[in-house]
Amino acid sequence: KKKKKKKKYSALIPLLKAVVSTQSTGGHKIELYSYWRSSAAWRVRIVLAWKGLEYTYHPVNLLKGGNHEEAYVSLHPMHQVPSMIFDGKVLLQSYSIVEFLEETFPEPHLLPKDPFLRQKVREIALDIVADIHPVQNQSVLARVGAAQGEEAKKEWAKWAISRIFNGLEKVLEKSSGRFCVGDEVSLADVCLIPQVYNGYRWGVDMQKYPVILRIVAECEKLEPFQKAHPTVQPDFEKI
Repeated sequence: KKKKKKKKYSALIPLLKAVVSTQSTGGHKIELYSYWRSSAAWRVRIVLAWKGLEYTYHPVNLLKGGNHEEAYVSLHPMHQVPSMIFDGKVLLQSYSIVEFLEETFPEPHLLPKDPFLRQKVREIALDIVADIHPVQNQSVLARVGAAQGEEAKKEWAKWAISRIFNGLEKVLEKSSGRFCVGDEVSLADVCLIPQVYNGYRWGVDMQKYPVILRIVAECEKLEPFQKAHPTVQPDFEKI
């Protein structure tokens, strides 16, 4: 008898509990390594739900250092979430993952057909992914807190979010319909929703951004956004 080949990342399975979603993959095997409150992982969960894709959920507890465990670092050398294994191939970085899913499963789409509208979607998404997230993520805030204290950490997070939201509100006044770009959900909305959650978490005065809040209210009516919400993830915990 031929020996069965060992899975490359089998060492991760004892470390992390796996939970399977209830949708359909079309024959592809998808595994997502996620933390319930990670805005980066949240983006990917929204897209998976939007595309109706079944996946295995592996919780990685960032507060307990799960992302620094040797088995996980062998998967993601940057010690971050999310990580995805798609048909045995490792995918890292949330925005590249959501673009991959859009290209691999183009319908229902999250990028408009018109090239100028596609640019606008990516512009708004990157305002959040590239301009807010890198200076407001957990590792940066932990360093600020260690050096200057908890109040300084909170003020840093508020500054990092509001400095972009101030301009983004004006952009959305022109580009939005029901959603960030017209009346169709796009990757811009996928990126916006988790960042608004962070705004509330860190005490940003979100009432200054009525257009953003209107878009959030529209997204929250939709089942894929509801399924991806942190409070319904298997590793959710009240903190």
